[in-house]
Amino acid sequence: MSLSAKFTCPQDSFSFPEIEPRLFSFNSPYGACQTCHGLGTEEIWSEKICPACLGKRLREESLNVLIDGKNIASVVEFSIAHAHEFFGKLEAQLKEGGSKFEELRDEGKGSGKREFSRGGKAIRQPAESGLKPLGFKQDSGQPATGRYLVAETPLREIKNRLKFMIDVGLDYLTLERRAGTLSGGESQRIRLASQIGSRLVGTLYILDEPTIGLHQKDNAKLIKTLHELRDLGNTIIVVEHDEETIRKSDYLVDIGPGAGVHGGKIIAQGTIPEIIKDVKKNNSLTLDYLRGHQFIEVPKERRKVANPPAGGHDFLKVKGATANNLQNINVDVPLRRLTAVTGVSGSGKSSLVYDVIFKTLANKFNPDARYRGVGTPTGASGRHRPTSVNAILGTEYINRVINIDQSPIGRTPRSNPATYVGAWTFVRELFASTEDARVRGWKPGRFSFNVPGGRCENCEGHGYIAIEMHFLPTVYVECEVCKGKRFDRETLEVEYSPSHLSSKDRSASKNIYDILKLTIEEAVKFFKDIPHLHDRLSILEDVGLGYLELGQSATTLSGGEAQRIKLSAELGKRDTRRTLYLLDEPTTGLHFADVDNLLKVLQRLVERGNTVVVIEHNLDVIKTADWVIDLGPEGGDKGGRVVAAGTPEEISRKKESFTGEYLRRVLK
Repeated sequence: MSLSAKFTCPQDSFSFPEIEPRLFSFNSPYGACQTCHGLGTEEIWSEKICPACLGKRLREESLNVLIDGKNIASVVEFSIAHAHEFFGKLEAQLKEGGSKFEELRDEGKGSGKREFSRGGKAIRQPAESGLKPLGFKQDSGQPATGRYLVAETPLREIKNRLKFMIDVGLDYLTLERRAGTLSGGESQRIRLASQIGSRLVGTLYILDEPTIGLHQKDNAKLIKTLHELRDLGNTIIVVEHDEETIRKSDYLVDIGPGAGVHGGKIIAQGTIPEIIKDVKKNNSLTLDYLRGHQFIEVPKERRKVANPPAGGHDFLKVKGATANNLQNINVDVPLRRLTAVTGVSGSGKSSLVYDVIFKTLANKFNPDARYRGVGTPTGASGRHRPTSVNAILGTEYINRVINIDQSPIGRTPRSNPATYVGAWTFVRELFASTEDARVRGWKPGRFSFNVPGGRCENCEGHGYIAIEMHFLPTVYVECEVCKGKRFDRETLEVEYSPSHLSSKDRSASKNIYDILKLTIEEAVKFFKDIPHLHDRLSILEDVGLGYLELGQSATTLSGGEAQRIKLSAELGKRDTRRTLYLLDEPTTGLHFADVDNLLKVLQRLVERGNTVVVIEHNLDVIKTADWVIDLGPEGGDKGGRVVAAGTPEEISRKKESFTGEYLRRVLK
């Protein structure tokens, strides 16, 4: 018998690579599939699975290395919770010196090729059929071996890192989940978990709404994690609207009293017990809600929903939904009602609402559409991917489906609230109707900063000049010709003065640039005698955006602001009946008072004969819904089922529902 210590067959010179970490990395040419180069698909933008690796992204040698009968591609398909359990059992078995992990055996099976496994790790190589089995075996129950001592450190680090992610409520994610598919809240909590693992001290951490996407059940875990970071000797600053997180903080700084030009001042600061008891702090909306002086009321009467569903034109019926982790479920969504889809993180809410309902209906109503924010098709062709559902019944009772998300209302600084809701068209027409404009023969296009005519051509209507700095961020400087006013001198000479102003107020007349600088609150008053313009702007004020400037760049708006502008645009349309609106956590970034404004807008949409479905964890939204669909009971493989469906009161009586447990507290 000939043996070699150089990973080479002494008989035919076949060799295989030494087993090292880069062999299992699809980012390394050493481990990546040689056909798809680690992509898993035939091309970068293709969805066609690579035939060589079957989407596993690694070369054959890498996939033939097994631990407990599983290769790395199988292990990364585990959820974080499952992986933590798997490596825990592996560690225990290695400690015991079990035979399962301490043998080398022939697995050629007469194929002409032989696959050997050492410690559960299989290595495939050509060999002569006459090669005899070679192996050794330790008796189970012997003390920890040298092999365990080698594996001890990586196993401990793997388990610790998985535990950190479980502690921040990410146990449902699979290890192979692509970063681009993570929500903002999930990405932030993963970074938080990595920081906990680093065990740094004396560090300042700043987190922006870490509770985004978290069910109330997982909030306690996150808060505990933040406290652990603090106890290590770190300082944690959290921008947050979640009441539980605020109450569990050591110190509160409340900024206000309002938003935009009405804010920017410190209204209250101190420990929670101190400032709640301080009656002098009476101009803080946050404290009003914490004290219980203001609150979002439970509706005295809800819109009736047949339970069990009667069918017909009253429901959208989803049959056999299996997208992602959905367990072949049937769901009834009441039409012309406000429905909240709830459940712990990873329970299948987005899979149901977007991967099933939205994609199916978007294929029906907008088969060739390509747009963002109001329905987002996927794939290079612009058509939505096929959905995993047997059927959706009742689609004849809706005319369109709209996804109102928190993506920007525009990708360039030219987009602003006034242009998005259609108010700017009326403003340009108004200026074109003035005597000065008519004398000069100017049309509405003269008052556009998007096309040549009245805009400043030096900056092309931007008001600034962008200077590329190559390896540094782009620098923006004010246009030296228009001084940031975006229009040329002649266009700025035309002014508009509302008829409701008295003669002594005529000095308050404004040019087109002055209008852009008005806040929405100011514009509502300024244009109160122009009904169609006043109505469009009033809707923006109604959703709590009165502090924004009409010309505020879309790139400076938060996700919550962008979403409310989209809602305002829908409310501004004359006939939006029979529309299905889908929203994913619309309360993200919203204060208690803003949530109240948002709910009023959603109720107005429903009152017009529309259907609104929201994915939400905020109990104030859930308790005001007409109907609740609770998925779970857990996340990942343990979720994907309908735990309960009914009114908030009915859900609160379901003992198996985690959402119901927390609803009971707010419905008392």
